[in-house]
Amino acid sequence: MPSMTAAPALESRPPLPVRPKPHERYGRQESPQTGGRPHPQPTADRDRIIAEVGPRRPGAIYQNVDGRFEVLALITEVGDAAVLLRRSSARWAVIVRDTLRPDGEPFAVGSVWTDSDYLIRPAKALALTA
Repeated sequence: MPSMTAAPALESRPPLPVRPKPHERYGRQESPQTGGRPHPQPTADRDRIIAEVGPRRPGAIYQNVDGRFEVLALITEVGDAAVLLRRSSARWAVIVRDTLRPDGEPFAVGSVWTDSDYLIRPAKALALTA
């Protein structure tokens, strides 16, 4: 019977597998890009904002379960929208006024356009003058 205290020979073991290099950046390598974001996608962000805002442009009137609203302004500047909505993640904001209330004060909303919203009056197209 072999002794349990005898150590196995180190030469007979296969080498341990080497851990693969991480595929993501962990902040210590030099960045090949000059921008702040690793994958800037301005057109994708713009398309997403257009889809979320829907037909709410200044002058439009829409209605949902909360009331009937006239759009006064569309804010697409990230910093201004974050301040208006008090959310750092806000990318846009719509300033509206409830037309069903006689004392309706303008306020900012950041809710996306859904199937429960419907357009009563579209925004007037702005004519560009030369």
